[in-house]
Amino acid sequence: MLHIRHHLEGAAETQTSPGSSLLLYPVEEASGLELPFMLVLPGGGYQHLAQHEGEAIAKWFNALGMHAGVLHYQLEPINPASLIRDVAEAIDWARNTAKPFRVTPDKIGMIGFSAGGHLASITATTASSKPDLLILSYPVITFEEPYTHQGSRQRFLGADPAPETVQRNSSDTRVTADTPPTFLWTTANDAAVPVENSLRFAAALSKAGVPFELHVFEDGRHGLGLAEDHPLCRQWVECCQKWLQRHHFVKGDEPNGA
Repeated sequence: MLHIRHHLEGAAETQTSPGSSLLLYPVEEASGLELPFMLVLPGGGYQHLAQHEGEAIAKWFNALGMHAGVLHYQLEPINPASLIRDVAEAIDWARNTAKPFRVTPDKIGMIGFSAGGHLASITATTASSKPDLLILSYPVITFEEPYTHQGSRQRFLGADPAPETVQRNSSDTRVTADTPPTFLWTTANDAAVPVENSLRFAAALSKAGVPFELHVFEDGRHGLGLAEDHPLCRQWVECCQKWLQRHHFVKGDEPNGA
């Protein structure tokens, strides 16, 4: 069951309830304008939710003129099918449900960080409700050796998953032509989630003919978020904004060739 609250109400009351909670960050000065919506999935290895990959990200999208919501997805116990349903329900809610603010129904985006990138990508490739575009930040993609993040895999699938379960839950194996256009960024020396995760997903998108943009920065630790303390990786923010402009989620001067 998905609980929905305005972020000013807080999430404390929903964290002990079954299911996930969606904290809303609407653009308060929208004055009834219809705007895109971005669903934010923080990382944390399916063990916790990284705070710097939640509210700060939502407020960045607010500054770009987009409504946002941070999904506090349920962690213990993890039921993969229920978790994916929660994400799909949040997408459905943003697209179809009447609410105090107006959302452009064909401009629903989703961004996931690390393990949240796995949840975002497996939902975007397998669920019936998909976002219109996808942003993946240093994502966990594969549960196969030797490139998986062991903690995320174990908490999502258990200690000894069958090979077919591992493959079925590796989102690079689930990409089809219906997968939404995707922006990916990571670092070449990420010590927690190897760069091969992003490379595999990008290769699968290419094979399926899905538009994508991939940025691999030479140096940077895992979990940078907005990368405010890392000038090299901070470039992802501007690159992503330009990509969102090309896909008409953000207003502004479109880059040449758009």
